[in-house]
Amino acid sequence: MLQSDAATAPAGPEGLPPSLPALPRTERGWTWWLGTAITLAVLVAALTQLAQLDLAQVAAIVPTSPAFWLVFALSYFAGVFGDFVIFRRLWQIPVAGFFALLRKLIGNELVTGYVGDLYFYTWARQRTGMTSAPFGAVKDVAILSAMAANAITMVLMLLSYPLLDQLRLGIDSTAFFGSVALMLVISSGVLLFRKTLFSLPARDLWYVTGIQTARVIATLVLTGLCWHLALPAESVELWVLLSAMRMLLSRLPFLPNKDVVFAALAVFMIGQDAQVGALMAMMASLLLATHLGLGLLLVGGEAIGWRKK
Repeated sequence: MLQSDAATAPAGPEGLPPSLPALPRTERGWTWWLGTAITLAVLVAALTQLAQLDLAQVAAIVPTSPAFWLVFALSYFAGVFGDFVIFRRLWQIPVAGFFALLRKLIGNELVTGYVGDLYFYTWARQRTGMTSAPFGAVKDVAILSAMAANAITMVLMLLSYPLLDQLRLGIDSTAFFGSVALMLVISSGVLLFRKTLFSLPARDLWYVTGIQTARVIATLVLTGLCWHLALPAESVELWVLLSAMRMLLSRLPFLPNKDVVFAALAVFMIGQDAQVGALMAMMASLLLATHLGLGLLLVGGEAIGWRKK
């Protein structure tokens, strides 16, 4: 069972987990400047990538079906909603926290991994009435998110290895088993040092793990359903299987040419080279366009807040 030493910490505000002493709050402290710098970095990244994106081409190939857009929205916001549920329990964050978590997602996608988590930490750090010591919870949620994805990936590895071997896609068995070994080492290390690594109480750690696992599974299913709605010639089950295979391949650290391998797998299973290629390109462009559009809107909203201050 996951355990934490946080149970011995002083009690926090009513309804919140045990916490450290309250942190000082300032309107223009280092967290404000760091959060502002990350916001500007997202703006620069969004404008740079927007200049390279052909929005007319994306609009021309995106399906017009309302069902597609509904499923795409659900798949896009699944992670943000999962995080909101988690931090709503941990900190009772207001609705504004959902938009901060959306900025976290976009920062991670447009700038670099975990810069969004750093932004969310600065956002929470400035709201000491909501949480007195946000770093531990942000860290724990990020670690458990990666752990949940790794656990599901390892299950997929065990289930799919015979299939990958039969398809002869050029996956080196040494790289495959090396990836499994690395994930096991990382997961074992996290469990071994859990008492010093985690800050939240055990019950909250289990809750976060459950939500993150549900998020990963929901994203896999919704992504497959999106592909099915865009290219409905094949069954939704096959697309969900491909979605799972894509996640598996993306998380193999020692596997080169992951996109090439996935494309070969998709064409083998679907048998429509041009259509599958166009679908994957369309989804990638649509996802990027969504990041850019929402990123620019959120930066604009934050800029209005700066002017009011």
